[in-house]
Amino acid sequence: MKKNLSARKILLFSGLAIICVLVLSIAYYLVFPDVAKLRKTNPRKTSFMEYREDEWRKAGKKKKIRYAWAPLARISPFVAKAVIIAEDDKFWSHDGFDFNAMQKAMEKNFQKGRIRYGGSTISQQLAKNLYLTPSKNPVRKIKEAILTWRIEQNLSKRRILELYLNVAEWGEGIFGIEAAARHYYGKTAADLGPAEAAKLVTVLPNPRRFKPTGSSRYVENRSERIYQIMVRRGIVIEEFEEIMQEPVEESRMESSGDGEPEKESEKKTDPLPPEKKNGKEKEAEKLRGS
Repeated sequence: MKKNLSARKILLFSGLAIICVLVLSIAYYLVFPDVAKLRKTNPRKTSFMEYREDEWRKAGKKKKIRYAWAPLARISPFVAKAVIIAEDDKFWSHDGFDFNAMQKAMEKNFQKGRIRYGGSTISQQLAKNLYLTPSKNPVRKIKEAILTWRIEQNLSKRRILELYLNVAEWGEGIFGIEAAARHYYGKTAADLGPAEAAKLVTVLPNPRRFKPTGSSRYVENRSERIYQIMVRRGIVIEEFEEIMQEPVEESRMESSGDGEPEKESEKKTDPLPPEKKNGKEKEAEKLRGS
């Protein structure tokens, strides 16, 4: 009898100790890390990057993180628009959580019989990428919620978007839209077109499985849907895109004052014809110019 009582006490104390550790572990994120410093300081390495490096070490792989930072002003507005459409369409209006999306994700997961859909916002994904790991255990989700709330309290939406685009994983060890643009398309993030942006954001849910330049039907179909949404919202004007992609002919080059042809890069032209502009395009220009 005494032995049973001792065993129960040990189990009870062990259970209480585990609960205390979990509570303290969660409470830590109410104060740390210092989220406010992200207003002006760009992260050098994220928890996700460290997690990938640890994976490679355990697997005996000699790989390095590819990471390049680009300010929001030097990221194509098509990328910013596409990522919001694909990942978090209510980004500008919610406070870090989209409860309707969470409910729909739970319903889909229940139907599938496994956790496949997350319903996470960009702010939640930023919290996970910066400070946590891909683990899907409940404790991690609680930490993520606390960090998301703190991120929304301390940072502007524009800064949250800028951080996310720069720390998100876009491929095996490829972090940040600048590194992704160079790797997949051989250009800077500023030069990405709407179709390229749509394909890039399509792979975000599983960047190590899918490639924007691959032949996956999933990537082709989903990126086409994202692209068509951009067209319907006036973010993309297809006729304008076709004109911009045409090769420059010698006869189309205008003469400068000294009698020599003026270079296309020196022409001071409006990026969109006035008759083609609408509210959405002006918004895109504002995003690029900020």
